[in-house]
Amino acid sequence: MTNEKEYKLLYKVNSPLDLRSLDLPDLKVYSSELREYLIDVVSQTGGHFGSGLGAVELTVALHKVFDTPNDKIIWDVGHQAYPHKIITGRREKLNTIRQLGGISGFLKRNESEYDVFGAGHASTSISAALGIAEGLKLKNINNKVVAVIGDGSMTGGMVYEAMNNCGVLKSNLIVVLNDNLMSISKNVWQFSKYFTEMISQPEYNKIKSAIWNFTGKFENFGDRIRRMAARLESGIKSIITPGMMFEALGFRYFGPLNGHYMGKLIKIFSYVKNLSGPILIHIFTQKGKGYKPAEEDSQKLHGITPFDKITGKIYAEPIKKESYTSFFGKTLVQIAKENTKVVAITAAMSEGTGLNIFQKEFPERFYDVGIAEPHGVTFAGGLATEGIIPVVAIYSTFLQRAFDQIIHDICLQNLHIVFVLDRGGLVGADGPTHHGTFDLSYLRLIPNMVIMLPKDENELKDMLFTAVNSNGPIAIRYPRASVLGVTASEEFNKIEIGKAEIISEGKDVALLAVGTMVNYSLKAKEILGKQNIDCEIINMRFVKPLDTEMLDYIATKFDKVVTLEENSIIGGFGSGVVEYFSEKGYSNKILRVGLPDKFIEHGTINELHKLLKIDTEGIVERVQNFLKNKN
Repeated sequence: MTNEKEYKLLYKVNSPLDLRSLDLPDLKVYSSELREYLIDVVSQTGGHFGSGLGAVELTVALHKVFDTPNDKIIWDVGHQAYPHKIITGRREKLNTIRQLGGISGFLKRNESEYDVFGAGHASTSISAALGIAEGLKLKNINNKVVAVIGDGSMTGGMVYEAMNNCGVLKSNLIVVLNDNLMSISKNVWQFSKYFTEMISQPEYNKIKSAIWNFTGKFENFGDRIRRMAARLESGIKSIITPGMMFEALGFRYFGPLNGHYMGKLIKIFSYVKNLSGPILIHIFTQKGKGYKPAEEDSQKLHGITPFDKITGKIYAEPIKKESYTSFFGKTLVQIAKENTKVVAITAAMSEGTGLNIFQKEFPERFYDVGIAEPHGVTFAGGLATEGIIPVVAIYSTFLQRAFDQIIHDICLQNLHIVFVLDRGGLVGADGPTHHGTFDLSYLRLIPNMVIMLPKDENELKDMLFTAVNSNGPIAIRYPRASVLGVTASEEFNKIEIGKAEIISEGKDVALLAVGTMVNYSLKAKEILGKQNIDCEIINMRFVKPLDTEMLDYIATKFDKVVTLEENSIIGGFGSGVVEYFSEKGYSNKILRVGLPDKFIEHGTINELHKLLKIDTEGIVERVQNFLKNKN
């Protein structure tokens, strides 16, 4: 960690109130030091990085001008708010970020009064800010409300629903569009692309420079001509920037501005905070600003593990096995080579889902819809009606955002869509906004849906092949983890839908497991076997439809049954087994092992598994207590 003595101002600012006592030159110094501190800490802890580097001046200017926390700043995509955390009293805790017991990597209301609205997913800030603005209005409180949106969030349809409502209500609300041309993968916001192409045209800038140079030759009339030219330029910008669209939605548009010019930001914020009605300030920032390795990285070092501060290179780690994400991407390419009807769809997460591999191989069959999961799902439905086979790869937590579309547009019409849910189960440091702990529950209740969980990479390979070559909506869910390292067969094998398998026979208790819990169960069997407890391990494979023949067999052989899943205990796999046993009138005792009915905090996956007793040792303890009638 950088020594405190190396900083002139950083340690003198412990709250936004301290920040407001600084003049412009000192604010620039402080911003530079804040950025340096952010580099120092995140290089040691890892975390979201590039977005925060680009938002330093913006964050400082906001807290300088607005009376936070009385004035409300609502951040979209909370990972750009690391500078906000530093300014608002959490500087000394930044080295605990995303660690068990440490501060969150996102916005969290119970962490600070300055975190006005929790944010882990994207495109939520304007809706929340509008609600806050109207709430203050109803209470006759005249504090300001600012929504900061960017980093790809403008690709989400919820933004435009909120902006339309802002225009209708004419609420007192300021929206700052932090346009850094990026999300995690390359931004697909068409308005930004259009504007950037126009302003960057050499002809545009040559004309502007020529006018300025020419008018400088006239002592008396030069300034007047320049003012006229500036008004003309402003008129042109109103046509070629998104400003016209925002104004049509009822916003007063200001911009575009350089988001790294502190003086201009303070000036515009000071001006607009006295205006009424919906206002949008459009600024451009550079993701990864001030750290060359981040500026030059394709993803601007969006999220990163600990790295060498000087070189920007990630510290060497022990060689890990391939991830499920990468294995899926490669397998889909294999399948797509044989089946030309297969296309791939993702929501701004081509690398995060492994589809960057598919994109390089089949660019014409790859679709990135932006941070617009509902649209992506219904778009896939349209493709399916034409006989195309869409493979929709979205993180489990983000697919929640398209729940209605899955029901209404896909399952109701029984369309053949393959949903691939990456990050199923607990995901670690990103915490409760990103844990995929509800998918088995929310998908299981939908008619026509098939849900599969592979126990290892070889089974993932066969499940993907099965899903592509079946009919109707099918979901495959796997964890954020490395593959187990089993030998994958060269040939694809189609799995019978709804068919489980007995992996290891036993006589005392049956362990019915899905996904990650299969491997844990096998390890638990070894330990329990040394205590003369003989477990039968069944890889159920399917949460829906359940293998009822297997369940009938289990019901007749074992008095006690344990179900195991890395999903909420409510409504998931175990609930399905209990429901079936109840319908059949079976009286077996059933222990459901899964995740408790609460939001799980952040920590490493191993730490969380141990804490929640769903790892090998936890399963051993639970089975022991169950057999002793302690549950």
